[in-house]
Amino acid sequence: MEVCYQLPVLPLDRPVPKHVLSRRGAISFSSSSSLFGGPDPRQLSQRRGAISYDSSDQTALYIRMLDVRVRSRVGFEQERRGSHPYLYIDFRILHSRPESAGPVSARKIRRLLSFQRYLHSSRFFRGIPCQNPLYILDDDYNGQAKCMLEKVGSWNFDIFLFDRLTNGNSLVTLTFHLFKQYGLIELFQLDMVKLRRFLVMVQEDYHSQNPYHNAVHAADVTQAMHCYLKEPKLSKDLTSWDILLGLLAAATHDLDHPGVNQPFLIKTNHYLAALYKNTSVLENHHWRSAVGLLRESGLFAHLPTEDRLKMESQLGSLILSTDISRQNDYLSQFRTHLEKEDLCLENACHRHFILQMALKCADICNPCRPWELSKQWSEKVTEEFFHQGEIEKKHKLDVSPLCDNQTNTIANIQIGFMTYVVEPLFVEWARFSDTRLSQTMLGYLGLNKAGWRGMLQEQASSGDDTDPALEETDSEVLPQGSKTL
Repeated sequence: MEVCYQLPVLPLDRPVPKHVLSRRGAISFSSSSSLFGGPDPRQLSQRRGAISYDSSDQTALYIRMLDVRVRSRVGFEQERRGSHPYLYIDFRILHSRPESAGPVSARKIRRLLSFQRYLHSSRFFRGIPCQNPLYILDDDYNGQAKCMLEKVGSWNFDIFLFDRLTNGNSLVTLTFHLFKQYGLIELFQLDMVKLRRFLVMVQEDYHSQNPYHNAVHAADVTQAMHCYLKEPKLSKDLTSWDILLGLLAAATHDLDHPGVNQPFLIKTNHYLAALYKNTSVLENHHWRSAVGLLRESGLFAHLPTEDRLKMESQLGSLILSTDISRQNDYLSQFRTHLEKEDLCLENACHRHFILQMALKCADICNPCRPWELSKQWSEKVTEEFFHQGEIEKKHKLDVSPLCDNQTNTIANIQIGFMTYVVEPLFVEWARFSDTRLSQTMLGYLGLNKAGWRGMLQEQASSGDDTDPALEETDSEVLPQGSKTL
């Protein structure tokens, strides 16, 4: 493991020490491990750290979906009748793309800039030439990244360019900058080393193999959240605690996302679906993963226990609100508040609800960005959808809606998503916060929808094989970035 937080490798017949079990990544298989559909420990080729589970504790805070590794590319044999073989396949293998041949591994390229500098300087002082100077960012890149951060509150912020300028470390760099900008480090007396270590672990727990649900998406959502936190209605009443929670939730809201949706996990009998009883499976996992990283990093260890538990609970409430299957519930509640005009941001509960709505907007705001950015996100999320469809076809599963590249196109998926999911939410947000930003977002949404409709018409006039019936998408179309297709 290259980021240097590896747990000790233990013999399978040796009891796991308590100090190991207390950590995020520890393994503790018991007779109840069948709850997760987990393999027999004797079948593991190595013990790297994945599950710390007590049969009496159904919350299982420290489960990480992909930490149990096997050397086999296929996985384990079926253990019980009724389990689908896909249950034991490594998501990272399925979602990995062939890498171009070269002396530098993708993981080394993704190594954090701070580690790169440390590696470069240590080799220099020891008289060892750096083997890969191409990937050590120079001052020109750092300078351009700093210039971009000066405009981090701009709605036209290009997160793709920023990610390139930071050598794939947009989430760490941007979130750390925002913590400093809001004064959260001083206010909460945070250790800067622990904060950076926490952000490093968060970024590493996103899967770069995912076309959409990766650290760049998390950075984009965090930047959007910052834009909303600056809105007059929010900035006037939000406390530093609220801002801290909002940024943490945005950065971790899709942590350890496997690149497939909840119905896929349910129909393949994945252990997470069983653990969370088929309810907000991915969102619960993102939340528990975030809590595990907070505890392992010790970022808030100096706070009173009551405050830490409150933070973990409210963080979960924010992340769970991104479950798109509950979209109508939140939207209905939001409309009721707006009609009654009873939202009072001096009330802590109302402030928390507005943070939930802000995070929901940030999570699906891609169609409200300028066309050049929105189109890239649309292509990425559709690639992830279609890749899931390919997996389902390969394993003879029913293909999920929007995941069949034979019956769907990017254009009709996006038009349906914008019409039935994005527009209703952002219209209500504009009612709540009628500002220039809200009008800008709705303006881009209209332009982008017209752009996709124009592409559909071009396809039809050019004689493509697109089914005309697909041009009008029905109300069952689910959103971009959806985890519950």
